[in-house]
Amino acid sequence: MTDKHLSDLRYDSLDLVPEVARGIADAGFIRCTPVQACTLPIALQGRDVAGQAQTGTGKTAAFLVALYQRLLTHPPAAGRSATGIRALCLAPTRELALQIFKDAEVLGRHTGLKTAVVFGGVDYEKQRQQLADGVDVLIGTPGRVIDYFKQHVYDMRHVQVVVLDEADRMFDLGFIADIRYILRRMPEPEQRQSMLFSATLSQRVLELAYEHMNDPELVRIEPDRMTADLVRQSIYFPAMEEKIPLLIGLLKLTDAHRTMVFVNTKRVAEKLEAALVANGLSAQALSGDVPQNKRLRLMREFHSGELAVLIATDVASRGLHIPDVSHVFNYDLPQDRADYVHRIGRTARAGAAGDAISFGCEEYAISLPEIEDYIGHKIPVVPVTPDLLAQNVKVAAYRPRPDGPRPGGPGGGRRGGPPRAGNKGRSGGGGGARRSSSGPRRGGSRSS
Repeated sequence: MTDKHLSDLRYDSLDLVPEVARGIADAGFIRCTPVQACTLPIALQGRDVAGQAQTGTGKTAAFLVALYQRLLTHPPAAGRSATGIRALCLAPTRELALQIFKDAEVLGRHTGLKTAVVFGGVDYEKQRQQLADGVDVLIGTPGRVIDYFKQHVYDMRHVQVVVLDEADRMFDLGFIADIRYILRRMPEPEQRQSMLFSATLSQRVLELAYEHMNDPELVRIEPDRMTADLVRQSIYFPAMEEKIPLLIGLLKLTDAHRTMVFVNTKRVAEKLEAALVANGLSAQALSGDVPQNKRLRLMREFHSGELAVLIATDVASRGLHIPDVSHVFNYDLPQDRADYVHRIGRTARAGAAGDAISFGCEEYAISLPEIEDYIGHKIPVVPVTPDLLAQNVKVAAYRPRPDGPRPGGPGGGRRGGPPRAGNKGRSGGGGGARRSSSGPRRGGSRSS
């Protein structure tokens, strides 16, 4: 994080308990980011916060610092059982839950509090046993959190802190009934501290906040500037047959490393992976129904730089904390204007510069006016010239992958519209074991 993207508020001025201060020092934090500077003074007083800020601005550290401070300065509730959790952090995707857990391991290293992360797709019995042994802080996706709760593996009757991260994405992925199911099984809002963070605070998110939080303080960090200043945005208007040659040409011309390419469907992701690999590029597709073990392997390889190009559907566009992403390509313009912001937010994180390059093809260019209206400016147009198009492009034989069972149940579809090829399951990246019929249903309200 560069100095110009930090506030003047220093962590050593916040009167934190020594155990939390040591974790902050381990993380190398000295000055707060703007979202931390605005929310921490409120949250450290024990008040509820609903915060909006761009991705990559430090929201995770903001709520973890406040969470640990609260638990260390307030004793566990009387009557708490051995399997009663003290804090719960909910995230919409497996990747985001894992990232929160990794940050928690650093920031909470000296607190003596036990932390666990649960999500669908892997380690069902291992996660279950860890919870049964007793944890203080539970981080997870809604499906798996509810699964273990309904089995009485743990209880939420004495939760002191609850965090909802990427709340707008919870709505997008159909988790709102699950969220309400969970919140209604905790102490009343006045008896716990609640924090909600999101890249966007829509009216529906605010309604959730005011229904299940205790008079939350609303904090917006530069809400009118929807995209980061340091993202260099541009758009090309290729013919359909020029899209793959243009992408290959630009990847080779820019020597792009750690690049994310966003597409709208699983089928296109797989077809594009085959084309890039056939033309000598290190690329893999990540969609919602990729098995969890493979997802984790792909993310490790992408983090390390071994994998140069990660092709992703929108299910992967939120919750991925990947430093030093140099380029984001919108191979397909998103059909939801907010997804444009979430996609390009993968680059220029933590004050670094980055490039966001979009293709306005005849199929998806119709989305451009809405996107530009949403971000408040025109995206600079770059002409498609012959020197940008890769020559002698090899045509790869595309074979659709068999769908098969999906561990954790995530899919890559969006709300509304026709179903995508291969994405017949429920949407979302949270995952979890299959519910019993008595569990809450997705997509609608349910009395609990």
